[in-house]
Amino acid sequence: MLMPVQCGKLFEMLIGRETTKNQLAKQAGISLNIMNCLKREERIVEQTTEKTCISLGCRAGNILAFIPESQQ
Repeated sequence: MLMPVQCGKLFEMLIGRETTKNQLAKQAGISLNIMNCLKREERIVEQTTEKTCISLGCRAGNILAFIPESQQ
């Protein structure tokens, strides 16, 4: 079973950098559909996280927070 992920930190980072999700999608080479999945905190593939982190120069822990089962 996969642990749910919150992506709020990603969007906080984008606000802090004055970057839109459209700009990030283009820079990272991911689709706007994937960006919308991130916004809705839906399941994404690892490659999306990797591309996003490379584009922003950060680590997964900087943009994602895993939710323990006890807090669901």
